[in-house]
Amino acid sequence: MTEVSKDQGVAISLVERLTKDTLPKAFEIKARLERGERLGHWDIEFLKELFKHAEQVQPLVDRNPEYQEVYAQVVQLYKEITERALLNEKDSTAPS
Repeated sequence: MTEVSKDQGVAISLVERLTKDTLPKAFEIKARLERGERLGHWDIEFLKELFKHAEQVQPLVDRNPEYQEVYAQVVQLYKEITERALLNEKDSTAPS
């Protein structure tokens, strides 16, 4: 199997997982955070896994520039979620 065909197979699998599982869960977490909720244990575990997978696929993205835009969007979503989660944590611990 060539590197190109291997990359294509991995990419197809990742895109399927991203669209069916990862993005819906990430957007659901983001919506809850925008309502002022805090991250739960499983949300944090999900985000850890998301970050770990992003690091693992970075070499694939580097070899295949056509995936850079979607990769950047996922990383941006992760950044927005973590920033909002931090803000919600600060708000919940601030004296009233």
